[in-house]
Amino acid sequence: MHKKLFIPGPIEVSEDVLQKMSTPMIGHRSKDASKLQKDISDKLKKLFYTENEVLLSTSSGSGLMEGAVRCCTKKRAAVFSIGSFGDRWHEMAISNGIEADLFKSEPGSVTTPEMVEEALSTGNYDLITITHNETSTGVMNPVEEISNVVRKYPDVIFCLDTVSSAGGTKIEVDKLGVDICITSSQKALGLPPGLAICTISERAVEKARTVKNRGFYFDLVQLYDTVKDKDYQYPSTPNLSAMFALDYQLNRIMEEGLENRFNRHLEMAEYTRAWAKKNFELFPEEQYASVTLTTVKNTRGISVKDLNAELGKRGYAISNGYGNLKEKTFRIAHMADLTLNDVKELLAAIDDILSIS
Repeated sequence: MHKKLFIPGPIEVSEDVLQKMSTPMIGHRSKDASKLQKDISDKLKKLFYTENEVLLSTSSGSGLMEGAVRCCTKKRAAVFSIGSFGDRWHEMAISNGIEADLFKSEPGSVTTPEMVEEALSTGNYDLITITHNETSTGVMNPVEEISNVVRKYPDVIFCLDTVSSAGGTKIEVDKLGVDICITSSQKALGLPPGLAICTISERAVEKARTVKNRGFYFDLVQLYDTVKDKDYQYPSTPNLSAMFALDYQLNRIMEEGLENRFNRHLEMAEYTRAWAKKNFELFPEEQYASVTLTTVKNTRGISVKDLNAELGKRGYAISNGYGNLKEKTFRIAHMADLTLNDVKELLAAIDDILSIS
């Protein structure tokens, strides 16, 4: 039986989007491929509210995260973490021989503008990484307030992980002054895994040109130059099947309307939060709660594993807590093409199971 996914990725994908992946192949060096890739780029610029160039990578979002910290750090990176995926960005830097410092917040808490100010004011860093939306804790960082601090340091490249938020909430890249904004296909964009996406500023590209040993596959300069010089081509064979689906899904997103889409995600989030507060507790402070998933504190001490097993019999799946938060929390995603009715059906099923147990 198919289980409708309310997990933080891969997310539930609409049947018509899946069907687009079976589109017959075209030559990846053909004019048709260039048109496909340019059309995707133009629509993604609208989604991210940016004039910056868009790059695609046949990888998970982690690929471009690694590429960003490797390509654009010449001195030292300041990596701010509000959970497991911020920690991972620091691990990427260290494993690539990049000098980097990790600034961690308590689980459920945010990166504050004051933390960023204190770090950048030392003059030690030329790159900063921020997680916009942390799926392990269900926290969404106050990125606008953070950006007001970062723009005071024009020599610092600003990298933002929006892997689990892009497509579900407004992210105004140019207004925020983000140099590299990264996402991937399998979350709020509502696609299968297989594509990473980033916007990149000319400032970041020119900085990267001065950095040695940028690697090969995730060399952002090579990606950027190939797109620019070869009419929206890529150095390596791209995932054309995923691009057919992405192009189609972006059309659907634009037809829905960006504000309508963002409001739909907020409506689902608010309903789920209200349910969580009535029956359990929210794990993060509500003012910083994610719009694309809700992390619930397991105050009733239920077996999340058993709950999910029962949900599976009814055709649903949620996520247990991540890492050391397993069984202490559980996570309900409400993103991509899910609707408020979908969320209501899931929560009614949970209520029924918990009343039986």
